[in-house]
Amino acid sequence: MSGHAAPTHASGQAPLLGIGQVLARLQPEFPDLTPSKLRFLEEQGLVFPARTAAGYRKFSTADVERITLVLSMQRDHYLPLKVIRAHLEAIDAGETPSLPGARDARGFLGARRFARDELIAAARAPRGLLDDAVAASLISSAEPYDDEALGVLSALAALREVGIEPRHLRGLRAAAERDAALIERALAPSRRPDAAGKARVSERAAELASQLETVRAEAVRSALARLAR
Repeated sequence: MSGHAAPTHASGQAPLLGIGQVLARLQPEFPDLTPSKLRFLEEQGLVFPARTAAGYRKFSTADVERITLVLSMQRDHYLPLKVIRAHLEAIDAGETPSLPGARDARGFLGARRFARDELIAAARAPRGLLDDAVAASLISSAEPYDDEALGVLSALAALREVGIEPRHLRGLRAAAERDAALIERALAPSRRPDAAGKARVSERAAELASQLETVRAEAVRSALARLAR
């Protein structure tokens, strides 16, 4: 933030990093990270690097960890920046909130990765259920699998117990593709080639997806209510 004095660090503490050094550390995991994206995250109040007397940004180890968390939440959980910001503000306030959209706080520690057999065991699913889910385009066939795949497979295992099979849900993939096309068309006029513009479009797309999910969930609840009459 502007107006900061030149950053210093006590003996034994890690030195502050410039933008280039932060990119060198994080781009292997986040290849789309650019100086513009880092500046955008600062503009959005997600990270607060120090400034030298000449105005150059300098990042601490905690800043780099915070950036890693933000980028992981975007990539692995598709969360909009306003949700991520609220989550970080809760952490800054000394709270220990669970990851938005996750069932517990394990998401703080980074996205987990599962081999095929590990995923099946973690979801407590029948071995053939994963194959059925892949055939129905509900889960990707590519390993390793992530927490999202675990959530889907766990849900499918519960649905199978009442007779709902992956093949019954093939229409979900088609509906998701239609939603994605709707969002893409809606955001096409606001697309810009720079990294900050892409980040804003990505955030807006996540917000629209969440709103579509709210509408869809309410439509299902309304249909069930009519059936119960």
